[in-house]
Amino acid sequence: MAVNSLGRQLPESFAGKTVVPYQDPFSYKKTSDHASRPLRRVNPGDKKLLGSLREAIEASGLKSGQCIATHHHLRNGDALLNMVVKEIDAMGIRDITIASSSVHPVHAELIPYIQKGVITAIETGVNGLIGEMASKGELHCPITVRTHGGRARSVISGDVTVDVAFIAAPTCDEFGNMNGYFGPSACGSLGYAHTDAQYAKHVVAVTDNLQPYPVVPVSIPMSLVDHVVVVDSLGDPNKIVSTTTRITRDPVGLQIAKYASQVIEASGLLKDGFAFQTGSGGISLAVADRVKQLMSAGQIKGSFGCGGITGYFVDMLEQGLFRALFDVQCFDLKAVASIGRNPNHLEMSADLYANPYNAGAVVNMLDCVILGATEVDVDFNVNVNTESNGYLLHNTGGHSDAAAGAKLSIITAPLIRGRLPIIRDAVTTVTTPGETIDVIVTERGIAVNEHQADLRKELEKRKVPVMDIHDLRKLATRITGEPKPVEFTDDVVALIEYRDGTIIDAVRKVKE
Repeated sequence: MAVNSLGRQLPESFAGKTVVPYQDPFSYKKTSDHASRPLRRVNPGDKKLLGSLREAIEASGLKSGQCIATHHHLRNGDALLNMVVKEIDAMGIRDITIASSSVHPVHAELIPYIQKGVITAIETGVNGLIGEMASKGELHCPITVRTHGGRARSVISGDVTVDVAFIAAPTCDEFGNMNGYFGPSACGSLGYAHTDAQYAKHVVAVTDNLQPYPVVPVSIPMSLVDHVVVVDSLGDPNKIVSTTTRITRDPVGLQIAKYASQVIEASGLLKDGFAFQTGSGGISLAVADRVKQLMSAGQIKGSFGCGGITGYFVDMLEQGLFRALFDVQCFDLKAVASIGRNPNHLEMSADLYANPYNAGAVVNMLDCVILGATEVDVDFNVNVNTESNGYLLHNTGGHSDAAAGAKLSIITAPLIRGRLPIIRDAVTTVTTPGETIDVIVTERGIAVNEHQADLRKELEKRKVPVMDIHDLRKLATRITGEPKPVEFTDDVVALIEYRDGTIIDAVRKVKE
């Protein structure tokens, strides 16, 4: 058993790989070259268009024991991953690793294929039933959860080798030029698929909207694509929007948003050139709305908004409050419509967004990021992967990436959720280390990390309710009582990988 710098006990190895324990946010760097991929040659007259998904899988040479990837830009409306795995099973291929950018509740259809050995490992975060069943020990399929930047890093470095990438292409021509801007399954940015297209050994573009050559604008070019397949539908773009991508109307959430915007004002960062990211939660969007009002009132011209882009950021771009948007994933249909018409609404890869091992990631240029949490502890460590019942229900997304890069990282959360205190002595699972978190904002008080002493003084001066984080915890537990600790077995069902490739925590089977 190994122990990392946060005191988390980790296995020495997991799924056949040696575990490197997390030490700190910035010092670890694995030295290696970029992963390689086979050279291609396509001659004049050669065709890429194939008649079916099965033909494309056969042409890719996919074998048992290899790894496939898809991307989750259609989020809970995605149909491609389920479609691909169903065909792989029908072809008798087994022992496949899924290294997609995320797995959503819609992918619960994969469970029978995990149980019968078609899928034997998952190298991505999981949202929903697959994670819950793994936490209960009902699925024997090791899971490695990565950040968006960490996933790009793992593919580029060769830590994860993608044998075949299946890219959902909402608009595509027969040679593989594609974009996500138009078509019945338009999802906007294809940011997570860029890295797959560049580093997978074989790339299949799957489209439900084949257009004459050349498709423009080109998001991913034909030089990276081996074959093209047409299917009836890639999924339902209306399900890109979830309940977490709408502004909160809850008075508690609006109070938190008010305090968070006061923290941003007090930080001194809200001035010309301001760079901002929010998550997609209702409170985060309420903060974005208040920041928008502050920028308008102060005639502040920001530099960029980034991350998953929502209609709120599109409004800010079109009103001149930002010069540009960097978009790795459109979070609603207003953002999808914008990226096809606004020249300063820029598609970016997950590598550019947040890979810690490149020559400069966009998250490093952020002034402020608003992030959520399922739990926070008195050392400011944050959990977004597991709920307080211990079940692995959520992906990391860009949480740890943005927290590490931004000058000011703010966690917004209600003090009590579901009769449980959000602030604990220790979180169930560490996703993002407390060293990279600056402020915790709840409706009852604000806790400021000790490395932000000047900001704390400024907030106190402005009569914003600053509290010691231990006092916030006591306030919550006076109402809820001490939470009953979740009991776990020793069986590790998943690892939480920090963005640099070290392991920040392990998720164990819940003792029922």
